Amino acid sequence: MLQNLFKMLQRIQTVYLILATVVTGVLPFVLPLWKETTGTETTDFYFMKQMSYVLLFGLSTTLSVLGILGFKKRQNQFVMGRLNIILNLILIGLFIYRLLTLSGETKVSEKGIGMFLPIVAIVFLALANKAIKKDEDLVKSVDRLR
Repeated sequence: MLQNLFKMLQRIQTVYLILATVVTGVLPFVLPLWKETTGTETTDFYFMKQMSYVLLFGLSTTLSVLGILGFKKRQNQFVMGRLNIILNLILIGLFIYRLLTLSGETKVSEKGIGMFLPIVAIVFLALANKAIKKDEDLVKSVDRLR
């Protein structure tokens, strides 16, 4: 059991997937998506206020954790990474839609750093997929030599 943990941590894609997990699973609780100003009152809008954001951030975190735990099956890990990138692109699309359909008369809103979390997650997931592909190519080349 402990040997498997060390094997898992030796791979760089595990580090990238852990960082993606932190970005989608921990940081949304800390960083607001945007700030809403109504009159003189400013409130932070966190992802927990809307169910679609909770669902997408939760699915993204779950796929990252499953990718970490499935380190022995590189092909499945790669597919989960791609699905996770698609989920984060959908999340970015929802954020852009929300920004473009914002009514300017009732509330004034400014972007928060939390809106950029899916972009950071996509970068880490792309790096992880690149490392997974590199490992897979290495294993295939060794198998050809046998």
